[in-house]
Amino acid sequence: MVEEVERVEVRVDNETAQCELRVGHGMPHVPVASARPPITWRLNGIPFGEMETAELRCVPVHPAVGRSERAVELVLHNDNDHVDVQWPFAPLGDGESVAVSVRVQVSGTWTEWSEQVPVHAGILSAEGWTGRWITPVSIGGLDEPAPVFETDLILPATRRALLTVTAQGILVAHINGLRVGDEHLAPGWTAYQHRYASRTHDVTELLREGDNVVEILVGNGWHRGQLVWPDNLAVYGPDLAVSVQLDVLDDDGRWSRHTSNDSWKCRNSPVLSDDLYDGQTTDHRVPLLRSHGAVAAFSPVREVETASVVEPSENPPVRQVDLLLPRAEFTSPGGARILDFGENIVGWVRIDDRGGHPNAEIRLRHAEVLEDGELGTRPLRSAQATDVHIRAEHGGQLEPVLTFHGFRYVEVDGADDLDLHRFTAVVIASDIRRTGSWRTSDERLNRLHDNVVRSMRGNFVALPTDCPQRDERLGWTGDAQIFSPTATFLADTRTFYSSWLRDLALEQGSDGGVPSIVPDVLYQPESASAAGWGDAAVVLPWVLWEAHGDRTALRQQYPSMQAWVEHVRRLAGGGVWEGGFQYGDWLDPTAPPEDAAAVKADPGVVATAHYARSARLLSQAAAVLGKGGDALIYASLADQIILAFRERYVASDGVIFSDCPTVYALSIAFDLLDATQRAQAGDRLAVLVQEAAHVIETGFLGTPVLLDALTDTGHLEDAYQLLMQDERPSWLYAVRMGATTIWERWDSMLPDGSINPGSMTSFNHYAYGAVADWMHRVIGGLSALEPGYRRVRIAPRPGGGLTSASTQLETAFGRVAADWKLEGDNQIVVDLEVPFGCEAEVSLPDESLTVVSHGRHRFTSSVRRAKHTLSAGRMAR
Repeated sequence: MVEEVERVEVRVDNETAQCELRVGHGMPHVPVASARPPITWRLNGIPFGEMETAELRCVPVHPAVGRSERAVELVLHNDNDHVDVQWPFAPLGDGESVAVSVRVQVSGTWTEWSEQVPVHAGILSAEGWTGRWITPVSIGGLDEPAPVFETDLILPATRRALLTVTAQGILVAHINGLRVGDEHLAPGWTAYQHRYASRTHDVTELLREGDNVVEILVGNGWHRGQLVWPDNLAVYGPDLAVSVQLDVLDDDGRWSRHTSNDSWKCRNSPVLSDDLYDGQTTDHRVPLLRSHGAVAAFSPVREVETASVVEPSENPPVRQVDLLLPRAEFTSPGGARILDFGENIVGWVRIDDRGGHPNAEIRLRHAEVLEDGELGTRPLRSAQATDVHIRAEHGGQLEPVLTFHGFRYVEVDGADDLDLHRFTAVVIASDIRRTGSWRTSDERLNRLHDNVVRSMRGNFVALPTDCPQRDERLGWTGDAQIFSPTATFLADTRTFYSSWLRDLALEQGSDGGVPSIVPDVLYQPESASAAGWGDAAVVLPWVLWEAHGDRTALRQQYPSMQAWVEHVRRLAGGGVWEGGFQYGDWLDPTAPPEDAAAVKADPGVVATAHYARSARLLSQAAAVLGKGGDALIYASLADQIILAFRERYVASDGVIFSDCPTVYALSIAFDLLDATQRAQAGDRLAVLVQEAAHVIETGFLGTPVLLDALTDTGHLEDAYQLLMQDERPSWLYAVRMGATTIWERWDSMLPDGSINPGSMTSFNHYAYGAVADWMHRVIGGLSALEPGYRRVRIAPRPGGGLTSASTQLETAFGRVAADWKLEGDNQIVVDLEVPFGCEAEVSLPDESLTVVSHGRHRFTSSVRRAKHTLSAGRMAR
């Protein structure tokens, strides 16, 4: 191996050294949910030198509610650690805003101060929340229009105003006819029987001296709309409600608080019906807001109590993330007008109505695919996915705000006067910062990776769901845990996942069982002991630790992690886990369309493998948290389970019970075998894959570890052949069939273009997109050697006819980038960028190994088959 290092003259000034600061883990414009958010800073533009001291500065911007302004604070930080540093200033108060900056001493010279980062706090304290819950007295029933809650306020000249709001339902707030914020589907879906999330908005610019009106539209959402089954309504109660407080600082420096109470009133809105599954019907002849014209008659409200707490949301808001114009318009064989937006997305359609057609209806029905040239709606099951707009004379923008759909195609009825350019698809998703990217020389793989990203975006809408289109859209725990390594590379998912994990812990049974979906609306106790699904309680916090080096999730979730393992121990003891309900290797492609659990892999093998893995991860988590006693206890338990696994399921010739790819892949990936058994298992797995002509024979639990198991046991080429296969079942079959998202089934669409006959046939289901984790680590060659990527491993493993790959990741330290290309017949050139504070271990195909620090590096190496003695870039799991 030959290394070339780009060395730059060491200068520390504004041109070469820049400090970049982040506070908390959310997007910078979203209020923080903690009085002491962590602080991270990094240095850009310094190729060499040592960071010695940092100075942090906190400048007041707006005082906390009811308090005077804080003083400027300066704090020296003498520790080299600069990632997730504990907030060093006085705790933030309710609604407080400050600006934080940092400068760093490097090799004796101070950098300039970083740009000031604004930090806004929500209403953080329990005593800071005094809004009352109010609900309509005589309107707002299940079959009635969505209500608008409102109040009139007379206010003095205002220096600052904060509106904090939550709802039993989903809300859209306006002040003086102007929308508050840009969040959709607020306040999201949490375990409502335990907690509701609030969001604080700075509404200073929306208020005026004198008369003001606050209007809040509330729809059914997850609180009262259909969930899981047709007509399964009002799971959390029959009434919609809202809770609001407005904190105002006047020009004289006096605070006043205005809260929802029984002096408010409500009225019917133009939204005649709304449901997340079925869609929204809106009569645009009726004004939504008073500023738009005469509204419906007012009705009183009453105050209600709830045992659930209200707390500031840490979850990223759902926002508009893209707008798409139709790619094409055509008439179906049955005469329907259909718009094609070119890719499978989540959101709704906005119509620019020119007006002039009062009382006419426009009906939009949504679907992901076509079948026989018509809208393919059977996969939606009972979900109607239909929006209806009753047009007004004046026209305007017509769009729903209390529903969403998963779709590529839209059937349009009743808008013959509007050409396709007046229709726009509004794409929504949780506003999560992208961190990882990946590209290769093979455009089919690039399309597969794009599909993974699109499916993540479409299913990260307030919580991690399985699918966004049919009568389901639930937080399935199994899907979430198997996809989490991919998700944590592609995006900073910490607050998104940690919010959902809080609900998982709240929904967890007193016996430690974990529901199959979170929030739990199935209420099926038998499914709370399902291997691979319940293990999300342990796996996801550990994956967050690996990705970010942040102990927060481990500390928060440790009791839940421990409770799950103890739950399984009561079922299985220190041995094998057999009996009871199991999903097993769900949707193994050999299973019948209507029996997804009728799979090849023995459920006891699958369950025991996951039991061993969770016991081991719990031991490692205990060690990270300084719980030495627990670490020993659960390490011993894991060893017992592994011995029992070998005795029960592994024959003397290495054959594992049920002899199918999934049982070998799990046994290898979860390190359940001794060295001899591991080699035998790898060889047997390769034979099974070869006998199947390199098509997939694994389901939800076997697929995420399949390529790693082959790679780690010396069968890299078989792994590549599986990945590059485009006959069904395979990853690239869907790409060949024109997929723009990941499918639930390997053959959700059959080769003749017909839809799989199974009732579960989603075309946007990220579970099988878990393969992108292997693509990042093995093809791209970028993985973490230490949690948070403080030390990284660069080990590209070319194959499959690829000639180049590019992988980039924004870490807390800065950007790590690895680009490689093949030159000639036997040479690989690797370009590497390592940020300040990191080091990289570089392992190339000629079996050379070297360690480099920050900077830009180039390596050349001969290409020959490596000895596969290391894992494919994964830390111990």
